Parts: sequence; C-alpha cells; structure tokens
Amino acid sequence: MTVRLIDMVFPGDANHHGTLFGGVGLAHLDKVAFLAAARHARRPTVTAGCERIDFAAPARIGEMVEATGKVVRVGRTSMGVEVELWAEARVSGERRLCTPGVFNMVAPREAGQGDLPPPQEAPPVDDGWLRTVEMVFPTWTNHYGTLYGGDALKLMGKAAFICATRKARAVMVMAASNRIDFSSPIREGDMIELASRATKVGRTSVTIEVELWAEGLLTGERRRSAAAEFIMVAVDEAGRPRPIYRSVSPLEIA
Repeated sequence: MTVRLIDMVFPGDANHHGTLFGGVGLAHLDKVAFLAAARHARRPTVTAGCERIDFAAPARIGEMVEATGKVVRVGRTSMGVEVELWAEARVSGERRLCTPGVFNMVAPREAGQGDLPPPQEAPPVDDGWLRTVEMVFPTWTNHYGTLYGGDALKLMGKAAFICATRKARAVMVMAASNRIDFSSPIREGDMIELASRATKVGRTSVTIEVELWAEGLLTGERRRSAAAEFIMVAVDEAGRPRPIYRSVSPLEIA
C-alpha cells in the first residue's frame, strides 16, 4: 500500500537559491519509508540505510512536494521501500520527479514472532478523497502525551489548502472555518491520515471537508479523531477574491 505525504516548500525549508534543501527532501522520503514499512510490519521499525539518491529536479519555494513510499521487497526482518519525491506547481499543476530512491528498513523479531509477510499490492482507490499522512512526534504533544489541538488544526488547514489548490488551480487563502469536532485523542507515535475533499465550488470559493484519522502503527487500530470544514477563496495578486476559472458541474456551484 502506498503512503503519501504532501507538504509545501516554505522559505525556512529552502536554500539561498530558493529551492528545497536536499536534507529536507530526504527527511520527507525517510518519513514515508518508515510509515510504509511500519504499517506493513506492525513492529518497531528503523531505517538501516538507503541506496544512491540522485536529485534530478528542484522543488521551489511556494510549490507542493509529494513524497510516496511503498514496500517492494521483504526479507525475514528487512524491507525495501521504493520512494519518490515530486514537485508540483500550485497553479499550473506541472509535476516533475525530483528524486526516486530505495530505503532499507529493519523490523527486528521479538520472541514468538515469525518472518515478515510478503508485500501486497493493493488496487488504487479513487473515492474522491485526497489522502496524506503525518507522524505524531513528542514535540507535537501535550503533557498527556496526545496531539495538541492547535497542531491538529494546523494540519487540517494545510490539507484544506492543498485540496482547494488542486481543485481550483488558483492562489487560495482560508476565508473561514466552520464547525470543528474532536472526537478521539491522537497519541504520540500514531500515524495521522488527513483525508480532504471539495464538497462545493462557488464563483470564488471552494468548501473543503477534512477528516483526521489516527492509526496505531503496531496494532493497525484506526479511529476518526477530528472533522472540520473550511472555506477557501481564490485571490488575485492584490489579495482580492477572483473567479475560479475552471469547468464545474452545475451541482457544484454554490
């Protein structure tokens, strides 16, 4: 099963040329490799190394980067995870492969555990949701060991921005957030899956529904932890609302 992480290239992630630091790109790839491997093994997993990584194209400030990882090779306790990093221009949608690679991950056996299962190729599912993952690290948690609500909102807001940008292919800003519900805590070490989709397209705005799911990497237990709705608006160079120039179904028009 492919794990996908989508992020933005902000100035703090870029060098003096205005392109993504190689180390930040490698960190994205290592994260998706870890999540894909840990999800497959359902055991504590670590990075053992990676094969040669060649950077073929840059990712620039303001662009989106999409990192994907899937398990393609399994040994008794080791896995090879095929990874790719793509850059995507927000408005034009132009995509280019920045770098492919393979990370080698290890999930040591504990007493009573057998060999790792073989890789399974899951058929792609197009259900209208854009899905991207993240990992809950200690710096994101409160004194209860659960994800801060503010960080959850930041992640959902970013997911809404990415989904709206891909839908409208315009410069988008957040105009409002409607009701937000938190239903289950997200613990340190959980994997987060952010699922977003456009539910309405107006003349200048897109309504985005976002669901935040938590998944225990060792158990596979999944639970919907939060849901929210955001109104995103297309703006021009002066920051004023502008029409969304795209073909939409009459049912989508607000």
